Amino acid sequence: MNGWVVRGLGLALVHVVVRTLLGAAVAQWPQQGGLMRWFSLVVVIIAALLWGGFDGIRDRRAHRDPEDGADLTMMWLKAALLGGVLAGAVAWLVGLILDITVTDGSLLFEVTSGAAFTVLLIFIPAMIAVALGRFLVGRESEQAHDHSGAYAHNADLQAEEDAAENYEGAEWSYEHGAGRDQANPEADNTETEVFAPVDPDGQRGGTHRSE
Repeated sequence: MNGWVVRGLGLALVHVVVRTLLGAAVAQWPQQGGLMRWFSLVVVIIAALLWGGFDGIRDRRAHRDPEDGADLTMMWLKAALLGGVLAGAVAWLVGLILDITVTDGSLLFEVTSGAAFTVLLIFIPAMIAVALGRFLVGRESEQAHDHSGAYAHNADLQAEEDAAENYEGAEWSYEHGAGRDQANPEADNTETEVFAPVDPDGQRGGTHRSE
């Protein structure tokens, strides 16, 4: 089943149930009719907002590029048209069958003028929620990208600083000598003679005697 059909049927059901409950409540508490009508209006608007926001969030998460996103405008327009006409017809039928004043209009009114008002109650909140959901997901993605870029930049700076410190330490060791005794700079000028001189008389280390 197409997505717009599911949304149209679902929101039509919401409108019919709300209008039926409103008619029964007004019959019991007529003095509170104005407040209950406003409450019913808020309920049907919230239903469209939630569904539209869910679609916007899911679409933006599936398509990071906004140009690749689904055409939710046409989907919700068709859903609103279906929901408006169907809700008006079913509400008129419920009022005809049950002893509840669901509507005072005729069937023609419910599927034309009444349906047009219901279409607006579905389409406008849904599109606002779609745009808001896409915006929030896009903003979260940008913030996550900025944070990851900042972490990578800091890591590169730290790596460069460590490399510079290692280079300076290696250069110092090369210039000054890591094994040189700094307290005795002339220690490295010691004799490097391996074998002692041999005396012509066979005495090792002695001086040469004249014959």
